[in-house]
Amino acid sequence: MSSTSGRSSSAGRIPAQDPATEELRLPRPPGMIRRFWARHPLFADILIALVCLVMSITPAVMYTTDRVGPDGAIIASSPPPIWASIAISVLVFAACALLLRRRRWPTTVLIASYIVAVVYLLVLDPAGGPLLLVSSYGMAVYRSSRAAWTAFGIGIGGLTLLAAALQLAGAITLQAAANAVLGQLTLALIGTLIGANVGGRKRYVEAIIDRSRQLLNERDQQAQIAAAAERARIAREMHDVVSHSLTVIVALSEGAAATSDPERAKDASVAAAATARGALSEMRSMLGVLREGDADAPLAPTAPVDPRTTVAAAQRAGFPVTLSVSGEAGAAEPVEFAIGRVVQEGVTNAMRHAPRASAVSVRIDRRADPLVVQIVNDGVAAAPAARSGGFGLTGLAERTAHLGGTLDAGVRDDGRWVLRAEFPAGGADPGEKRSA
Repeated sequence: MSSTSGRSSSAGRIPAQDPATEELRLPRPPGMIRRFWARHPLFADILIALVCLVMSITPAVMYTTDRVGPDGAIIASSPPPIWASIAISVLVFAACALLLRRRRWPTTVLIASYIVAVVYLLVLDPAGGPLLLVSSYGMAVYRSSRAAWTAFGIGIGGLTLLAAALQLAGAITLQAAANAVLGQLTLALIGTLIGANVGGRKRYVEAIIDRSRQLLNERDQQAQIAAAAERARIAREMHDVVSHSLTVIVALSEGAAATSDPERAKDASVAAAATARGALSEMRSMLGVLREGDADAPLAPTAPVDPRTTVAAAQRAGFPVTLSVSGEAGAAEPVEFAIGRVVQEGVTNAMRHAPRASAVSVRIDRRADPLVVQIVNDGVAAAPAARSGGFGLTGLAERTAHLGGTLDAGVRDDGRWVLRAEFPAGGADPGEKRSA
């Protein structure tokens, strides 16, 4: 009963201690009595200790000493000395008091119970109490079944040897020795059997709860990882769309403001508006998947960015950008999408950081293995480290690595800035890469 109360108590306290475990929806302990023991473990321990004290103190005070003759018969019985009764009573009281700590000190309580059983044999009285029953039960529940059975074998074995020695010495009759050993063996065996059953179930339930808690934590961690990856993806796409489009719009607006030709200013303004509308449309397409409950929201990823469109927009803004493409387009859609983003980021960086560039060349070689995308400009005005605080190159590196490619960016010896990306010719499938 005490183990069941302990199990119910621990199960009842888990939701209060660990909020994550509330999702386990643990059932309430069955029965009113079990729930009472679960809420009042100290009361249960005191009650059990008092019952054991009452049942054990009576034989300790009222036992008699028998004198056995040569033929094994009892010649006379006499009451024990007062000091012996007091000493045994104190020992029994101490052992029963230890029952209050049987959950934390099960081994100590069991040793004390066996000491009481040995004392009864030494005073030549086979009487006893339920101490060994309760302590053996507690050993199996609060330590382990193996420890309980080991203690059972050692304790009962030692008690049997002592009883046999006293019987051979003529200090106790064979019947008294057998009664003493069998009585304590029965109590210890019942306590160990019940405790092993209850303790095994208790540990099994605790293992299930711990495993469920681990699964909940792992689920939350996986959700956090997925959310972080999705935020990084959205931030990367937003940067690619907004950065390039705004750069083009700024360049067109500055050109329109600087020219005195109304026609050129009008063309620049129309181009800036067209660029803004295209960026807005692409952003809506990209963020549409985040709108819950909208049946019209696109579920497919945005279409690959055409490098020709990027180069044309930069040319309309007045930048000397050229495009060279070798081979036919036939790579996987994720690779084509990445190619467009690399060109977009390279051209945008040239427009933003190399306004005095005399040539910005974009080269796409689809015949090479791996496929090569390279953007070169000759308008580097500062060391690349001074401009490395953005997120564009970081996003490109992540995108390229995700497809199994490589990205390299830096200044050559001739002073030109080069952005070079290489992708597998066949095109790696991101889904397969994630599953691997």
